[in-house]
Amino acid sequence: MTERQGSDIYGIEPSDDVPAQDTRAALMALRTEVAKAVVGQDAVVTGLVIALLCRGHVLLEGVPGVAKTLLIRTLAQALELDFKRVQFTPDLMPGDVTGSLVYDNRTSEFEFRKGPVFTNLLLADEINRTPPKTQASLLESMEERQVSVEGVPRPLPDPFVVCATQNPIEYEGTYPLPEAQLDRFLLKLTVPVPSREDEIALLQRHASGFDPRDLDAAGVKPVAGPADLAAGRDAVRRIRVDPKVSGYVVDLCRATRQSPSLQLGVSPRGATALLATARAWAWLSGRDYVRPDDVKALARPTLGHRVQLRPEAELEGATTDGVLDGVLTTVPAPR
Repeated sequence: MTERQGSDIYGIEPSDDVPAQDTRAALMALRTEVAKAVVGQDAVVTGLVIALLCRGHVLLEGVPGVAKTLLIRTLAQALELDFKRVQFTPDLMPGDVTGSLVYDNRTSEFEFRKGPVFTNLLLADEINRTPPKTQASLLESMEERQVSVEGVPRPLPDPFVVCATQNPIEYEGTYPLPEAQLDRFLLKLTVPVPSREDEIALLQRHASGFDPRDLDAAGVKPVAGPADLAAGRDAVRRIRVDPKVSGYVVDLCRATRQSPSLQLGVSPRGATALLATARAWAWLSGRDYVRPDDVKALARPTLGHRVQLRPEAELEGATTDGVLDGVLTTVPAPR
């Protein structure tokens, strides 16, 4: 049995659709459940739930020691999902991720040994530390949700989401992800250093015997499951989008392509991603339609990694977040 908590504690308006309301409450309760192990990362958990609802992949960026791995592992346990972690290193081979054919002496035949990619939540830790060939081995998995070995396609489990981490400080000996692969990630979420109050609470937990390797002892229990995710995805597909809101999304993306500070603007794939995340956020907020504010709320995490600054603009101190904020300010939102 799964524990469910009411959605009123998050300020979500009640819905007449009881099954949808129960599903929404279960998914929003993930924030409380993950907080039993990870302090002060509610916004990141919400972003991960949005990615799961959209069947999209996430790029997590944060300095070492902010519990990125623990966050994903706790989320998997609270959702009753299979979880695997791969530490990306310079000597990692594509077959180490996807799996490979192995000769079986007993049967005198080759059999396929599944790699860690055959899971629900895959943590690709420090993905920029492995060569492009191994990075590219994830592309088919992320886009097609299958792995092809010797011409035989093998479907991946559903749901399947890649959560890749990057260290924003150390770039020596790394292989930056190309733009084509960055565009495959639905969201880029920054995992911040916790506030002073949250860090004090974290230390008090450890002083009381908290062990990050034992989530059961921390009281982390399943509050939702794959069925809730499937029901949530169905509900998100029914969220209404006014043509004016679709036009607003397109205008925002086109404005990035015309920005003098950017040499690479948002692609049409980025526009569809922004609409998808806005619909998921609208549903989590208890509405059956998308507002321009939903688009604004998801613009930076959905579009920030899809644009590229011009070198001269970067030298002048421009940032992608700053450029996107300017676009959001100048492009008029529909009323």
